[in-house]
Parts: sequence; C-alpha cells; structure tokens
Amino acid sequence: MGFAGAMVVAMAVDALLGWPPKLFARIGHPVTWLGRLIAAIDTGWNRDSDPPALRRAAGVAGALLVIALAVALGWLLQSLLRPGWIQIVLAGILAWPLVALRSLHDHVAAVANPLLKRDLGAAREAVSRIVGRDPAALDEAGIARAAIESLAENTSDGIVAPVFWGALFGLPGILGYKAINTLDSMIGHRSERHEAFGWAAARIDDVANFVPARLTGFLFVLLAPRRSEALSCMTRDARRHRSPNAGWPEAALAGALGVRLSGPRIYHGSTTDEPWLNEGARDPLAADISEGLTVYRRAMLLLAGVLAILAFA
Repeated sequence: MGFAGAMVVAMAVDALLGWPPKLFARIGHPVTWLGRLIAAIDTGWNRDSDPPALRRAAGVAGALLVIALAVALGWLLQSLLRPGWIQIVLAGILAWPLVALRSLHDHVAAVANPLLKRDLGAAREAVSRIVGRDPAALDEAGIARAAIESLAENTSDGIVAPVFWGALFGLPGILGYKAINTLDSMIGHRSERHEAFGWAAARIDDVANFVPARLTGFLFVLLAPRRSEALSCMTRDARRHRSPNAGWPEAALAGALGVRLSGPRIYHGSTTDEPWLNEGARDPLAADISEGLTVYRRAMLLLAGVLAILAFA
C-alpha cells in the first residue's frame, strides 16, 4: 500500500479545489483527453459494414490499446518521481484530476438546493447533467431518486474505484482504471452500434469495479443513520440491480436513507421496467438528497482516514 498516501493527497487537493473551470477551459481534463482517443478509435474501427464478430474483436483490441496506453503513461510518470515523500506528494497531485470527489458533491448539491425550494425546473435542469433519463418526466420523487442513485453509483466509479486501484498500483493503477471507466461510459452501453464493439469495455469495467462497488456499499453502511437497514437492504437487494456492481452502493444508500430507489424510468421516450431497491419504503424527497450527501462526506473522510493509516503503517 505504498501509494495510499498519494491517494490521500489526491483526495485532499480535489476536495479543496475540484477541477477549476479556468483550468478546464485552458487544457481540458484527462478524461476528455481519453474520450477523444476513444472516440477516434470508435469512429475508425467500429464500422457498420463489418460483421458482429469482427466488430467485437476490434472492440477488444481498441479497449486493450487505450488501457495499455494509459497504464504506460502512468508507469512513465511514476518512474520519473524520486522515492520518498516527494514521490507521494507529486503522485497525489498527478492523480488529483482522476478523483471526482468535489465535482460529484457539487453536482448532486446543485439538484438538492433548488428542489428544497420547490423549483422543479431548476432541479430538472441540474439532474439532467448527471443522469441520462428524461428530466421532463420527473416529479420531486423522481428527481430526488435520480440524484441519490447518481451519488451512490458515482461514489464507487468516480472516487472509491480510482483510489482503490491507485492505492494498489500508483499512477498506472489509477490511470488504467480511468481508461477502463471512460471506455465503458462511451462505448460500453448496449446500443445497436456498441452491442458488439463495446462488449469488452463493459466486461472489463465490471471486473474492475467488482471490489470497489462492494467496498463503497460497506462504507455507506458503516456511516448510515440506519445501519442495520442499510446492511439488510444491501445484502438483500444489491443483486436485483441490472448492473452487477451498481446495486451494492445504491441498495446500501437506499437502506441508509429509508427510501426506495431504482424502479421504472424513462430513457429517450421509452420506459424501462427496473426492479425496486428497498421496495415498500417511501419515495425520496429533497431532504433525502441532503442526508445522502452527509453520508457521502462521512464515507469519504473514513476512506481517507483508512488510507492515511495504511500509508503511515
């Protein structure tokens, strides 16, 4: 766990600064750089005229190429750092853009604040920035549910998973994970275009998030205002989710807040009939988003504390 200290530095810097808009406007963001590479491979290698088997093979090759390049860049940067505390601090600063701790908090809070004031229009606009479902069809409960689900899933994907792989393997680990996660978000969904080409991206992401998703769920359980309900909901309902991983943090947070999550939702005009997590509980409200953010902040402090102990040990 030699790089646990670097991940604490990354979390601390991101909690303080986020990714400043002026910096984004000037140089973009590592995820957008990865996104441009993935988009270029998708355009050039994912040809509609090719049979599914060839498109799947091209998707495997493309995913492995992107991940290998990210890992190689991480290894190169890490090899240039002098061992000791300087290495830990500099590695943490280099890892900082890959930990979305403040961004997630601010995006979810941007939904909670207008919803608490009953401004559904502003809340719908804010939630549309973090979920893919149709915001116009969402009432207060739907908006709150979408925000809480996004908070739960992205705590795992955006913070716990990159920090987990970064603590294990340093910059190659965190950069490799971000490549995997970006691949999945861009080409891993089950659309006609990406059913074959994105197969490898989705499967690799499932493997990479297996441990972090469950770790995130247990972090929520430990800091839950309703700890026993959170644990029972997670162990009972996590496997009902369509994702093999997202159900763990979502079910844990549903139990922690005493609300039901998931369920039917509308994407691009079509209704998908998803099972409920914590079925029988009440629908969430604006105040539940704020309570979820409190659990989130405490969980992130606990994660940073555990990493700091491992670093000093």
